Amino acid sequence: MIHIRNLHKRFGDSHVLRGISCDIKPQEVVCIIGPSGSGKSTFLRCMNALETVSEGEV
Repeated sequence: MIHIRNLHKRFGDSHVLRGISCDIKPQEVVCIIGPSGSGKSTFLRCMNALETVSEGEV
C-alpha cells in the first residue's frame, strides 16, 4: 500500500502541491487527471522519490 500524507511541493515561491493525502491499495488503479500545469507529473515524481517533497510523507 502507498500512503501519502499532507504532501506539499514548492519550487521557489510557487506552491505546486498543497496538502495531498491518499492511500493506494495493491492492484488498485488510480487515474490522475487535471489541466496542464496542475502538478500531475510533479505528484507522480514525488511518489516515486524522483523529487524531494517540501513537506509531508510518502
